[in-house]
Amino acid sequence: MARTPHHPPEVSRRDFLQLGLGIGGAMGLGFCDLLRLRARAEAGSTRPGSRTNCILVWMDGGPSHYETFDPKPDAPLEIRGEFKDIPTAVPGIRFSEAVPKLAAVADKLTIVRSVHHKDPNHGGGNHYLMTGMPTPVPVACGAFVTFHPSFGSMVSYDRGIRNGLPAYVAMPEVSRSGGPNFLGGKHAPFVIDGSPNSSSFRVRDVVLPKDIAEGRATHREALRRSLDTMVRYSDKLAEDPAVTFDQYHAQGLELVASQPAQQAFDIQRETDKVREAYGRNDFAQRLLMARRLVEVGVSFVTVYYGGWDHHTKIFDAYKGDHLKRFDQGVAALVSDLDERGLLDNTLVIALGEFGRTPKVNKDAGRDHWPGAMSILMAGAGVPRGQVVGATDPKGYYASDNVYRPEDFAASLYTKLGIDPRQTLHTNTGRPVSLVNEGRLIRELFV
Repeated sequence: MARTPHHPPEVSRRDFLQLGLGIGGAMGLGFCDLLRLRARAEAGSTRPGSRTNCILVWMDGGPSHYETFDPKPDAPLEIRGEFKDIPTAVPGIRFSEAVPKLAAVADKLTIVRSVHHKDPNHGGGNHYLMTGMPTPVPVACGAFVTFHPSFGSMVSYDRGIRNGLPAYVAMPEVSRSGGPNFLGGKHAPFVIDGSPNSSSFRVRDVVLPKDIAEGRATHREALRRSLDTMVRYSDKLAEDPAVTFDQYHAQGLELVASQPAQQAFDIQRETDKVREAYGRNDFAQRLLMARRLVEVGVSFVTVYYGGWDHHTKIFDAYKGDHLKRFDQGVAALVSDLDERGLLDNTLVIALGEFGRTPKVNKDAGRDHWPGAMSILMAGAGVPRGQVVGATDPKGYYASDNVYRPEDFAASLYTKLGIDPRQTLHTNTGRPVSLVNEGRLIRELFV
């Protein structure tokens, strides 16, 4: 697989083996030396956005735009729903009363209210908004879709490993379209599962197995057995399994040899005050972990937060802890990044695969609706305190400054210093556009 722009060379399988895989303790030193050389070379990049990182909060299931960032207080009750609208920190901008903490930091946010598409299925919508590319065939709601590389995998492909840290991390699982497709397994995300809110939480795969640490893995097969718990998420790829296997283990060794990784994964280093500000729940603590990761140079972090497919009792659900955790956690993340001076080079995004139907259904829920959706964005030079576009008075369709997922993808890549107009080539040589005819959401670049 190749592309037109130049990309720094990867460590070959032969190079990896020659670095002393079978020497136990000595192998870590050789790999660290190589990593330092690669990091120094990559540090010279001067492309605009090339040092900007991204935290993407994936709201799987499709959150309602009505009950979050695009309330319609003048619409009939069966459309506007049970929540009132409230003022935000920006005069003239109003959110749903269900997100008061985000309303309070609206002066740090941009809400894009006018993205739309035509795929009402979870599988297809997920793929479209996680890759910028529609699926070539209809996709069932529960399908695991990988027709095109995800944003995180493309960032990994473009940037590679820095300071031994993975370029792409996903917590606590991978979205169904969050994989690398033809970019290859080395650009799949490093997955951090478990409960970061637990006092016993630790990130697996960042400590060498005991027999390796003690130098007792003395040949290739013993090393593989020792590292078999360190294999990450992978798509089923049409590539040499042995090569892919070695690439996983190469990345695993880079990770365990990285002092920044060891420190970033230790969330217990955070003060109680900071942890309480985010919220003492798994989702909020994953957001805090995401901040720690971008702080040390991880390029792309996806925080998966499902449970937004409310076909029934949507108002009861939005009054509960699920939305409250999102509201508090994301507001705290944006504020924390800003206070630490990290928001200028960190792009924060929160979105799902589509919005919800204008009319409340017979079960007091809202169904799938790709005709209108809202996307929260902050940081990386995105102007603060604005709303981009609009939906019609009843929220049926994007009606003003209308944008497509391709435009969102082009804007995201541009913010991260990646040319969205480039052509990739699959491992069979077929040319594939990274983004098809995407135009920039101009209000994000003022």
